[in-house]
Amino acid sequence: MSNSFLTVPVAKNEAIYAYLKGSSERKGITAAIQEAKSKQVDIPLTIGGKKIHTDNKSTMRPPHELNHVLGTFSNGDSSHFQMAIDAALAAKPAWEAMPWQDRAAIFLKAADLLCGPYRDKMNAATMLCQSKNVYQSAVDAIAEFADFLRFNVQYMTEIYKDQPINTPGVWNKIEYRPLEGFIFAITPFNFTAIAGNLSSAPAMLGNTIVWKPADSQVYSAAVIMEIFEEAGLPDGVINMVMGDGPAMGDVVFKHRDLAGLHFTGSTGVFKHLWKTIGENIHTYRAYPRIVGETGGKDFVVAHHSANAKMVATALTRASFEYQGQKCSAASRAYIPASMWDEVWSYLKADIESFKMGTTEDFGNYINAVIDEKSFDNIASYLDHAKSSNDADILIGGGYDKSEGYFIDPTVIKVKDPMFKTMCEEIFGPVLSIYVYEDDKFDEMLDIVDNTSDYALTGSIFAKHRDVIAHASQKLRHATGNFYINDKPTGSVVAQQPFGGARGSGTNDKAGSKLNLYRWISPQTIKESFVAAKDYRYPWLESE
Repeated sequence: MSNSFLTVPVAKNEAIYAYLKGSSERKGITAAIQEAKSKQVDIPLTIGGKKIHTDNKSTMRPPHELNHVLGTFSNGDSSHFQMAIDAALAAKPAWEAMPWQDRAAIFLKAADLLCGPYRDKMNAATMLCQSKNVYQSAVDAIAEFADFLRFNVQYMTEIYKDQPINTPGVWNKIEYRPLEGFIFAITPFNFTAIAGNLSSAPAMLGNTIVWKPADSQVYSAAVIMEIFEEAGLPDGVINMVMGDGPAMGDVVFKHRDLAGLHFTGSTGVFKHLWKTIGENIHTYRAYPRIVGETGGKDFVVAHHSANAKMVATALTRASFEYQGQKCSAASRAYIPASMWDEVWSYLKADIESFKMGTTEDFGNYINAVIDEKSFDNIASYLDHAKSSNDADILIGGGYDKSEGYFIDPTVIKVKDPMFKTMCEEIFGPVLSIYVYEDDKFDEMLDIVDNTSDYALTGSIFAKHRDVIAHASQKLRHATGNFYINDKPTGSVVAQQPFGGARGSGTNDKAGSKLNLYRWISPQTIKESFVAAKDYRYPWLESE
């Protein structure tokens, strides 16, 4: 047993490979994609370290290549969720008692495995099953995921070091216990890093996890599980279970030992889960911690003093990278009339230069949206805009799912700032723009603040500092992540911890200590070296 006061390696943001033509890294990822496509896999449930296959299978296909089968995965029923809970609770005592430095070592090793021998495999899985181009995958599935693992270890040690003051004869301590019970993690399709973080962050602090990945992300989720196991994670600490909502809810949310929910997904689903927990509150041993990052209707506001080219580039990247399927994607913009023609000329030229298709062609900036449900939803918004007198589709508007779920990058110019596509989350490559009169900037800020129930990300572009200060104050509660003269996407762990308020979530800031605090239950301990032997205080003495 170590008696040293250990210092973990200093966390640094992982470098992102450029994947230039002819480079070794491009050759490596190309080979990994070919290897992945050469075989079909059958992904099991992982419960208590055991691989469990069921007869209820779902097929996995690349969203951009529907005629190719990557494999299948097993779906569990309510009995499997019960097994996962039992496994998590059984693993809890030993995991909680494990010295923190040993828990830390597992996740630091996982980060190095990810960035080393598993880099190409993880990238290939994310590119294929989530239709991310190589750069978007490298930012997400490698750099951000590794950053979560390494910085969370560092944050964990910083939390543990925070101790109360002492007085003569007394030693005061805080023990940072994990929560009592199990954590349920529900993760989305759009970021492999989020899937890895939501399951591992609470585990790092001594909690055990039941993890339900999104169906459309299981292919890369299986690689996450493989990395954790290779890093030495004990059986039962993280249990990966796929299955439908009713099978999950009937067991998980009625269990007395539900200690917390770690969620990223839609606002509607999160509200439903919160309501379900509330309805079952009398069942639980303790009040479950509820942490969620949900939707966004993220904005870009330009002032007439802004640089038109910078505004256009921000829109090009923030609205259309990863087909607009980021919670932070810019889906509404407010451009002053005096600079509209210039902004549009740059934006139009950018969009016309896009190539769209498979992720295997590195020249494609745009790939497919995730699945048919998403495709149909986005198409319905485009059809609405086409039929409305209050909107004009300036570019795009097309869609085709004959070979993959492809939606043309689309810009809609609206006459009403409260038009449907300006207010509702679409989660696709659709940007709606309202052009306002230059002298209405202040009025525009009020509209931006009150357009939707969300408050995730947003950005302003302006040259004048007084304008920046004024807009920042007016939009103080409109976002959790605010950007000045930059696009509202691309938060980096430890640099811009991520999360929003209002209808966008609980704002517990993944990528910071704030998130980790939600997974601990501190215990204050006072130890007196020489205890009192007389109840009487000096003031009790009579005159």
